[in-house]
Amino acid sequence: MSEFIDYGNYDFRSVKNSDFVDKSGLIVFTNKRIDSEKKFICISRPRRFGKSVAAKMLYAYYDRSSDSRELFKGLEAEKARDYETHLNKYPTIYIDWNWFSDEDKETVVKAAQKRIVADLKDTYPFLEEKESLKNALVEINKKTGDRFIMIIDEWDRLVREVGIDVQTEYVNFLRSMFKSNMANKIFLLVYMTGILPIIKTETQSALNNFEEFSVVDPGVTAKYYGFTREEVEKLCKEHDMDIEQMRHAYDGYIIGDEKSMFNPNSVMMSISKRNYNSFWTRTASFTTIERYIKIDADSVREKIVRMLNGESVLVKVSSFRNDMKNVENSDDVLTLLVHLGYLSYDPDTQKVRIPDSEVAGEFENAIGSADWDEVSRAIKDSRELLDRTIEGNAEYVSKAFDTYRFAASSILKYNDENSMACAIRLAYYAAISFYNIHREMPAGKGFADMVFVPLRNSTRPAIVVELKYDKTVKAAIDQIKKKNYPECLKGVTNKILLVGINYDKAESKHQVVIEEA
Repeated sequence: MSEFIDYGNYDFRSVKNSDFVDKSGLIVFTNKRIDSEKKFICISRPRRFGKSVAAKMLYAYYDRSSDSRELFKGLEAEKARDYETHLNKYPTIYIDWNWFSDEDKETVVKAAQKRIVADLKDTYPFLEEKESLKNALVEINKKTGDRFIMIIDEWDRLVREVGIDVQTEYVNFLRSMFKSNMANKIFLLVYMTGILPIIKTETQSALNNFEEFSVVDPGVTAKYYGFTREEVEKLCKEHDMDIEQMRHAYDGYIIGDEKSMFNPNSVMMSISKRNYNSFWTRTASFTTIERYIKIDADSVREKIVRMLNGESVLVKVSSFRNDMKNVENSDDVLTLLVHLGYLSYDPDTQKVRIPDSEVAGEFENAIGSADWDEVSRAIKDSRELLDRTIEGNAEYVSKAFDTYRFAASSILKYNDENSMACAIRLAYYAAISFYNIHREMPAGKGFADMVFVPLRNSTRPAIVVELKYDKTVKAAIDQIKKKNYPECLKGVTNKILLVGINYDKAESKHQVVIEEA
């Protein structure tokens, strides 16, 4: 059986035999690009967002050695006008750069070409032995007229993992393949997918004839990678899972016009395991975060702390060179974390945020290993603070805030009600596991500073928090009652705690009152 060409549709068949969410509309998109000026496509998304599944689907559809009609029966692609025109019609080459992980990294580019050419020779026996994949394809085209569809998965693996010399050799190999005079004649369609967009050299893409669809600029491809809310709701109904807990754990990515996207791997693992735990560490390591949050430490620290508090921060994504080795400032760090899936980017506001509680846990792990002692300590102590708050122990809570105020001062400027809110929200970090936490939530006759809404089936009380800076704690608790903030929690829970907090700047102390509504 061939390794790279004419090897059948069994990969996609395995996908279809699992819980399959129909993303075959992508085929309608790629069909329009065949043999056009826009035939070169690069899709980049974080790990476990369905890139490889899509690549296997495309191969099963185009591969001339397969009969995939039954696999696509009833799917969206089958409804397209040109569905039959392209179904299993082309010599299709599939290259996954993970297949070459056992090769010596210093010689991997040459070794990969040699292996692919040897495989092509089984299909085209006249092919002379060549070191260049491009030259082999040119010879095939001249003798047979065959034009190829090429699908490349994990295109950026070498860009991410090898030294600069091999990286340069690899980029030059791609250039020779896809920017040569023969490229338009050889290829009908080239579809590349990976985590990072195409690396930039100086100010432009190294392969500027490719149209790119990244996680920060996905265009029409937004809905084809990741699960939409409607898709997850359907899965939850089919498998008797709780959509609210699913949303809390795995929802939060904004990808182009899709404002509510889930990590598909986490959703499917949740369904398989029948729980809502974090599955992120099984696909990536928090050391990735740790390595980069140490760059431009002051700026990055403050921004990440604010994001841990549920805030969004501005970021300039255009200056990033799509290269993990050239990360120079906070914008580069945050943009890279977007491409890696640790942050979500909203193109409308040009801001980033931590998408969900699963990823927030990875930041918690990274901070614990990155010498952020004061933040790490606050996170570790936050469960105790939450429990004491629920018990109504105002004395413990006020002293805990006093201690944390000094610890946080090196990162957060504690000089107004907004910075105070940020610090206190971080002090209650553990609540993210049990509550949906809202800042400035419409409530009663105004906006409550913080509202902790318990997750479904939770036995914990709701909590309404009002903050005052250099005023009185009585004013804080009175405002909650006067403006009837608990009104927003009717029907949600039977128990509501009212927490008033004032910070006395002169005394550098917090006063706290905790009452039951």
